[in-house]
Amino acid sequence: MARDQGVRSASRRSFCRTFGGVLIAPGIALALDGQQTARVPKIGFLATTTQVSLAPFIAAFRQGLKELGYVEGKTVLLEVRTADGAPEQLPQLARELVALKPDVIVATTDPAIAAVRRETQTIPIVMARSSDPAGTGFVASLARPGGNVTGLSALSTQISGKSLELLMEVVPALSRVALLWNPDSRGNLLTYNETEAAARSRHVELQSVELYRAEDLERAFSAVTNGHAQGLIVPVGNPVAIASRDQVASFAQRSRLPSIYGAREYVDSGGLMSYGASTADLYRRAAIFADKILKGAKPGDLAVEQPTKFELVINLRTAKALGLTIPLSLLRRADDVIR
Repeated sequence: MARDQGVRSASRRSFCRTFGGVLIAPGIALALDGQQTARVPKIGFLATTTQVSLAPFIAAFRQGLKELGYVEGKTVLLEVRTADGAPEQLPQLARELVALKPDVIVATTDPAIAAVRRETQTIPIVMARSSDPAGTGFVASLARPGGNVTGLSALSTQISGKSLELLMEVVPALSRVALLWNPDSRGNLLTYNETEAAARSRHVELQSVELYRAEDLERAFSAVTNGHAQGLIVPVGNPVAIASRDQVASFAQRSRLPSIYGAREYVDSGGLMSYGASTADLYRRAAIFADKILKGAKPGDLAVEQPTKFELVINLRTAKALGLTIPLSLLRRADDVIR
């Protein structure tokens, strides 16, 4: 009898465990173990620009996650990599992120999206702002992306012609304008074609000034000066330009060039005007895509979204420095005026 009791006791011990000094049944033990080892989802984030330039955008993305109930470090992990304005670093950074096996990777621009896409066809990729997702081949179509890529497009066929129109409201006699762009960016290529058509219809000569690398900045500035441009247009979609926005805005001021940009960050740095999709809004909405994927949605089934919020920003301090008077009708249409 004593031996039978010992066997039963040993058997019982084999089916029970202690947790915090308390004896618990095996089913409960497994449940507690599950709570202890619950996996926290991981989001990779790849950006082409500098950390300083990225700061307001990553803040908008984090705010989007917070609005969806995520707590960074507790219910979601964020792994951020930036190329500091050097696109040639993107392939290595993309490989680093993929090696971490995140649940989803957010890529900020076309070069970053392309770098991640070359490294994985399985990890979901969210585009924070692609210039032309279908044209670049990132997705099969905006409505049905297919594959592992979805997200947001910054493409709008109305922006390029509108930018020239706004610039001419400030400088009606404008006859020659320089476009600082990157032909390697499909979005910039579309912008160039649209701006050229708009300029031709308004009898304005368009000067093409190409900018590929940070080392090209001074050469580009010289080209604008030597070309006797009377105005400057800088579209979105060029990581080098946005990373160098302080230098670009400073050059325009020194050269007394009325300028308009595709993102308000240039205006915050001293540029005259900007018109385009709200960058912060795009990054905040990227968090919504990441959330849907973390909850089980397939990226190929999530339609790519186009810009819904456009903003006109005017820097009156810069206008005064350039000796320009901004028409009251334009000021009334502005979403924000820096005084």
